[in-house]
Amino acid sequence: MARTAWLVEEPNGAFVESGIASPVPKAKDVLVRIWASGVNPLDTKIRAGKAAHARQPLPAVLGLDMAGVVEEVSSGVTAFKPGDEVFGMVGGVGGLQGTLAEYIIADADLLAHKPKSLSMRQAAALPLSIITAWEGLVDRAKVREGQTVLIHAGAGGVGYVAIQIALAFGAKVFATVSPVKKRFVEDLHATPINYRSSPVEEYVAAFTGGTGFDIVYDTVGGATLDASFAAVKRYTGHVVSCLGWGSHSLAPLSFRGATYSGVFTLLPLHTGENRAHHGAILSQAASLADEGQLKPLLNDRRFSPADIADAYSQVEVGSLGKVVVEFLA
Repeated sequence: MARTAWLVEEPNGAFVESGIASPVPKAKDVLVRIWASGVNPLDTKIRAGKAAHARQPLPAVLGLDMAGVVEEVSSGVTAFKPGDEVFGMVGGVGGLQGTLAEYIIADADLLAHKPKSLSMRQAAALPLSIITAWEGLVDRAKVREGQTVLIHAGAGGVGYVAIQIALAFGAKVFATVSPVKKRFVEDLHATPINYRSSPVEEYVAAFTGGTGFDIVYDTVGGATLDASFAAVKRYTGHVVSCLGWGSHSLAPLSFRGATYSGVFTLLPLHTGENRAHHGAILSQAASLADEGQLKPLLNDRRFSPADIADAYSQVEVGSLGKVVVEFLA
């Protein structure tokens, strides 16, 4: 039986509704009926063929994130059963089917039970952001109670989640944000920093007495990563970036005796290695969500399959809040 999916046949091509062969789960696989698919800025770059680190041979079904209901599991899967509500970052790169489809075969290691307190739409907005934020703050920087953490782009998809994770671990959190978005940071009980009017030296002096932040998470890249090297605490500070693709001078970091880590969230999808860690991260994050410590910032507009092109266009121009396409509302 054919299942409906939305394919892109060429770079920046239209989304074409098509029938694809019904997927059959193999060892460690789960068949999921997709309720909602999150749209990330990375998804738009993949569609345009501009993400060298995230190639998806066309024609292909795009989409990294999803939330849905388990319909079938292979004999080797014990963590999930039909009827379970799940979420995860499960495809959309490296030839793996993406989430703009009615159904998907997902590696069970990449999935977690959906937070009970969140809707399908909310859950579908989170996987890439959660994993990226968690790998940087928890896995690399070892965030802990009492530390000062600076998150760049605090109202962005990764930044908004990173603020909440750092707060859940007991850190004191600051976030760069434009004046029109500072209320989103304040609502999370973090301190907003107007990066447009305050140079790095000024806000480091104002908020750390000139010593620097224990952890700085760059979610922007480019000049923001360079600013991060100047904002981190001497000797013990750690800079993390999920967009450290360019060429940068390490001198400011070295002169502060600090350290740096990069995050490449897609690596398990490309290599098949360490996928179970993604599922474990999502499980821990789901617990935080159900404790009231983690939620997405959603775009005000709701998108149906007929609006997929509009959803991608919204993200391309810079959406306020995460965009989600809902297949079942």
